[in-house]
Amino acid sequence: MTMEGKNIEFKRELADSIEKDVVSFLNTLGGEIYIGIDNDGTVVGVDDPDAVQLALSDRIKNNIRPETLGLYDIHVEEREGKIVIRLFVSSGPDKPYYLAKYGRSSKGCFVRVGAAAVPMTDRMIDEMYASRVHTSISIMASHRQDLTFNQLKSYYAAKGITLNDRFASSLGLLTTDGRYNFLAFLLADENDISMKVAKYAGTDKCDLLESTEYGYCCLITATNRILDRMAAENVTMTKITYPKRIERKLVEPEPLREALINMVVHNDYTRGYSPVAEIFSDRIELTSYGGLVPGQSEEDFFSGASMPRNRELMRIFRDLDLVEQLGSGMNRILRSYDRSIFRISEHFIRVAFPFAESPNENAPKNQSKTDGGTVNGTVNGTVNGTVNGTVKEKIKELLRKAPESIYADIADTVGVSRRTVARAISEMMENGEIRREGSDKKGTWVVLK
Repeated sequence: MTMEGKNIEFKRELADSIEKDVVSFLNTLGGEIYIGIDNDGTVVGVDDPDAVQLALSDRIKNNIRPETLGLYDIHVEEREGKIVIRLFVSSGPDKPYYLAKYGRSSKGCFVRVGAAAVPMTDRMIDEMYASRVHTSISIMASHRQDLTFNQLKSYYAAKGITLNDRFASSLGLLTTDGRYNFLAFLLADENDISMKVAKYAGTDKCDLLESTEYGYCCLITATNRILDRMAAENVTMTKITYPKRIERKLVEPEPLREALINMVVHNDYTRGYSPVAEIFSDRIELTSYGGLVPGQSEEDFFSGASMPRNRELMRIFRDLDLVEQLGSGMNRILRSYDRSIFRISEHFIRVAFPFAESPNENAPKNQSKTDGGTVNGTVNGTVNGTVNGTVKEKIKELLRKAPESIYADIADTVGVSRRTVARAISEMMENGEIRREGSDKKGTWVVLK
């Protein structure tokens, strides 16, 4: 059993000091508090976990300032056959946090030092307050106030939660003067926020195949649509062997989903930029803007210490089961990939998921195959990066019969991957063999030769 330390605190029961420990975690790098475990690590359990959870949530909500909405998670866990309560506390963006009854003073403000919550000095409090980031989507007023939230309400209804007339206040959608804030704008049925998914034929941005906008609607709706799109792009490569069938996705699905959710939730929308997903012939790249949260180091980022840039948005995503426990997403990514897939700059964070090798690991390099194998990690149907003529002829034959066909239809009919279809289409358009008439969504293909 892990012992108490900088990020771990044990409580035999729900003690009077619990708020002080929560404040100390909020003001540093976050941490975990276990109720039902003695200081020496002995698991004693709790008798009434539901009552403890309710009391704990009420005390954090009512006894700590500023607002802690979206900065903590409470879970029931079993340890050694007994029930304990796990409270995960994130590092807060509005430091310093303090006990409401003492205000922003040395009696009310604490930081975590080792395994203890230590009072802050007046100087520490002043310096922390001066460095606070005051611009956030919860503070900025929406430039539109005629907002509706039918999509958001339907998502909550699907989870068995009915939003009452005070939902805007309870979800943090209002500024201090009662106007809709920018968070409300992001979650409204109509807005001018859009996220782009771009697809390229090669490994760079020279040959754009497709650029699709997902947005102008509730951010939850846009996120779900992009998740669906990524699931469709993340095709399965297969090798038939005896006695088993080997299948492998281009990218591990769980890390891809976690990174995409992080891209949306942690993007700095106050800068006027929306996150972007890009699909290349060898990888998927996801970019969110804003860099690391002020006060967060790269080590904090990779350790899973949660410092949500948009805590109210994170809370709503968690309500709707798009996000699981706070701080767990990075761990899921790093179980399958190493840190090298991330690029962190002052202005953005980018994660690039390389496509997996074909399950046919015995395929010779730089040699075309005709048995369902691969060439240099690409799917059957290409020779040294160029789609072979047989595949192209099959595609053209299909387009003559069904000019409205989309990439997925073509791939299924011809029996190759969508990446191979994309490459073939690109090559044939460059050679003047086919052309596209109309929009990406409603247009048709014309076979010229």
